[in-house]
Amino acid sequence: MDSILDALQSIVTSQLFVSILVMLIVANAMLLATAYLIYLERKISAYIQDRLGPNRTGFDFGQPALAFLKGKLGLGQPLADGLKFLLKEDYTPGKVDKVLFTLAPMLSIAPALIGFVIIPWGGMWEFPPVSEWALFDIPVIGWVLRSLWLEDLAIWAMGSESGGIVHVTGAYVHVGIIYLLAVASVGVYGITLGGWASNNKYSFLGGLRCTAQMISYEIPLGLSLLSVLLLTGSVMPQSIIDYQMEHGWLFMSQPIACILFFTCALAEANRAPFDNAEAEQELVGGYHTEYSSMRFAMFFLAEYSHMITASAFFALLFLGGYHLPFIGLTDPASTTFLAAVVKCLVFGLKIFLLISFMMVVRWTLPRLRYDQVMMLGWQSLIPIALAVVVLTSVMVYLGQTGLVPMLIANGALVVVILAIEPMLRAWLGSPTRNRRIALYGSRFNPVPGEVVSTRPTDPMALEDRPVQGTRPVAG
Repeated sequence: MDSILDALQSIVTSQLFVSILVMLIVANAMLLATAYLIYLERKISAYIQDRLGPNRTGFDFGQPALAFLKGKLGLGQPLADGLKFLLKEDYTPGKVDKVLFTLAPMLSIAPALIGFVIIPWGGMWEFPPVSEWALFDIPVIGWVLRSLWLEDLAIWAMGSESGGIVHVTGAYVHVGIIYLLAVASVGVYGITLGGWASNNKYSFLGGLRCTAQMISYEIPLGLSLLSVLLLTGSVMPQSIIDYQMEHGWLFMSQPIACILFFTCALAEANRAPFDNAEAEQELVGGYHTEYSSMRFAMFFLAEYSHMITASAFFALLFLGGYHLPFIGLTDPASTTFLAAVVKCLVFGLKIFLLISFMMVVRWTLPRLRYDQVMMLGWQSLIPIALAVVVLTSVMVYLGQTGLVPMLIANGALVVVILAIEPMLRAWLGSPTRNRRIALYGSRFNPVPGEVVSTRPTDPMALEDRPVQGTRPVAG
């Protein structure tokens, strides 16, 4: 028995305590954030389309006593949507594979919720001994914790003088980047199984599209990541941040890899213009056509969770992680509790800005045709990513890994790509280019002798002030 207790005491360390705390906080924060990211996307799309977006649903729940909570910029809309999904009928069509049909949404959201654990949210922290925890000095809270013997339990488990430097992350492992890649690649199984188990041809086609797209875009994503690892010489997330603090953020020295990684992250998360797996015009709703209630909602939660994880990964690789220039609290050498909090806030701000940019991209660029998506991946992104890896390998071999040499090398590679591209187009042709079909009698192909005019003729339609009318206004 004593040996078991000694083994437990050796396992329960300050790092384990902080890791469990970080995982609990970040997991719940991601679940809450996914709800309000949907609200944010609706607001951004409304702004781009000159609308208002959600602005009525508050937290009054229809109760007169809570009328002062009505409206509030529509902040209650995510809660209303969640309640709607919970209360809707969870319908299962006939002749589906019920086990896989139910398991698919779980397999889709689980990888997104476990990939964040290697992200170094707050860098390193000088963890205080249990005897110095300020939590036990708060009058009411301290009395409650001591009544539950939590202080004695913590002292027994970690020792009264335990402490030291800990990493504010879910799991400080030596294969962090590899773990994140492995977890991200599993996300396709949920969508593929959902499309196949639905026993619906539209869902099946959506699942096949998603599978082919993710396999294709994982190659340039991995190659662009490899160029970063070649430059930094480590797969440890903390080491990548340390490198960027000393040599500058990698989006400046690896701009091509940065663009490739962001493009592939959009494709991996099924975001527009790569959302062909759920194209409404062609596949009704794609892989989730037959889903309803919370099983339907879990696919959307998985998409936004993947956006959070992908943005955190991008910020870690190319935007310095939690580091901000000229702010001492974001220096990896700063290990105070305030510094850890500030680093988490900086990391969160970068993730928020990246997700907002993803949303702007969705409501700005039209969806690509599916053959264009595949051709973009295989004929453009993969060759360019291979060229970036070769370029980075040569620069590392020559010892020219500074910001200026790498930037010049990337600029030279862009010039070479632009020079080769017309020759390749002339040799391979452009089968993916959109061509307008000549439809006889249409506005673009009118009947001979017919004059086509799309300009309205009603004076009211030509008036800039239709409410006031077409008559001139005095003064």
